[in-house]
Amino acid sequence: MEQRKNGLTGGVSDALAENMKQGWADTERHDLEPIAQAPHTARRRSALSARFPGERLVIPAGNLKIRANDTDYPFRPSSDYAYLTGDQTQDGVLVLEPAADGGHLATAYLLPRSDRENGEFWLSGQGELWDGRRNSLTENERLLGLPCADVRELAAALKEATGRVRVLRGYDAGIEAALNDKVTAESDEEFRVFLSEMRRVKDEFEIAELRYACESTARGFEDVVKVLDKAEATSERYIEGTFFLRARVEGNAVGYSTIAAAGPHATTIHWVRNDGAVRSGELLLLDAGVETRNLYTADVTRTVPIDGRFTPLQRKIYDAVYEAQSAGIAAVKPGAEYRDFHIAAQRVLAEKLVSWGLFGDMDLEKVWELGLHRRWTMHGTGHMLGMDVHDCAAARTELYVNGTLEAGMCLTVEPGLYFQEDDLTVPEEYRGIGVRIEDDILVTEDGNENLSASLPRQADEIEAWMAALRA
Repeated sequence: MEQRKNGLTGGVSDALAENMKQGWADTERHDLEPIAQAPHTARRRSALSARFPGERLVIPAGNLKIRANDTDYPFRPSSDYAYLTGDQTQDGVLVLEPAADGGHLATAYLLPRSDRENGEFWLSGQGELWDGRRNSLTENERLLGLPCADVRELAAALKEATGRVRVLRGYDAGIEAALNDKVTAESDEEFRVFLSEMRRVKDEFEIAELRYACESTARGFEDVVKVLDKAEATSERYIEGTFFLRARVEGNAVGYSTIAAAGPHATTIHWVRNDGAVRSGELLLLDAGVETRNLYTADVTRTVPIDGRFTPLQRKIYDAVYEAQSAGIAAVKPGAEYRDFHIAAQRVLAEKLVSWGLFGDMDLEKVWELGLHRRWTMHGTGHMLGMDVHDCAAARTELYVNGTLEAGMCLTVEPGLYFQEDDLTVPEEYRGIGVRIEDDILVTEDGNENLSASLPRQADEIEAWMAALRA
């Protein structure tokens, strides 16, 4: 990669500088239509405006982050910024300015096209010759459906701003510094919480995105099953790379780090090293999700036998998790308490563990009271899903885990059983087996819809599905 942080590394002659100003075609696009989510982002901004009347609201997209030395991570905007604008470019900032007659005037502050007269487009590290063409401010106005201005002028303007200001912290240090004497951590936290809570109930655009994310993710799982023989010859990385190809071709990327956990690695809840062996006779726990080009992610897990057939013990454990997940999914419906699906799934797992004699003579109610089953169930049974894999994370407890389900919410149901390799409290044959099954469930007006239902869940169906894919 050519060094580019400061543009060209050598000297520039006057003749070259003059030459680079000339001979460039006009590429301004005049036929652009608004992006599909523009009506939805406008409605969302109106709801935000109504919640904070008379206050200036600042929501940054964020900046590039250094990966190592002079290379950066791929940019991904803050979810709240993308939710309110539909824009995905770095350094962008949405500002809602209080209007004299009430409400707010929204402006997206963005990087404009590079200036060719002063050489910025080829001499600057952010120049378009280096990083690619950007939309002009006029083009972005057509696409986003709101006024756009040069973000390079925003910090100075914010320093002169008067009145109450709230900013979404953690994404743009320069913007925060410009507002340092105008904001409080308490008011900004209230702002962050409300932004998170806005995203609890999905609109039709978001539901369509999540449905597509699940469909694409299912194709990624099929891709993996077809190449398990190649993974056996290499490592879990072959599985990770295979799924990533599908995510990049059909979406933006993966929505989170893929868990490609073979054999005993499946007992590590967040195994993302993906550098282990893939062996026939063992299980593969694949937890992965495609993130769409509009930044909505699926989150799906399947645990499959690497050679295509469950052993009797693997099937017993798998069937227990399947039964628990089915109970959890059945509990997802409008008006239900959020925790109901977790309790339903965990209760089934506790019953199974007791029936297998893992607690000696202790009965189910005592095990449940003491929470002893959690040694092998480990985690909560699900979470909200949307633009973030763990969506709405800043929402207040009373509206989230202590809240009530509503139509339009989307959540995962993902119970699991995990028997560590070194766990001396279980029979030896259990050790090193981990099973999780996870689906993305949309709450509907009369129950729920499994958005990832195209992937089989039941053990016999898993075996038949794998056999068909590998035929």
